[in-house]
Amino acid sequence: MRPEMKIRSHSESRIVELEAGSRWQIFPGDLDLTLDWKPETELTVVQAEDEVDTHKVVGGGGKVRVRPAGESWPAKDVKKH
Repeated sequence: MRPEMKIRSHSESRIVELEAGSRWQIFPGDLDLTLDWKPETELTVVQAEDEVDTHKVVGGGGKVRVRPAGESWPAKDVKKH
């Protein structure tokens, strides 16, 4: 588990940049879970072990499926979930 980080930028609803500089693309089905995120929201990135996401962002009241920004989501998995 990585240390908790605050949000540097979340101007695009589907991309979050954390204060350490990492950028994460949020799974389309989880965008509603990010609506209450504020710059001071503490988030932790953890490795995921499933077919859809490579990592999860934990904090702000839940777990959000993510991939590094720029990676595409497998279309079959997006439709299935």
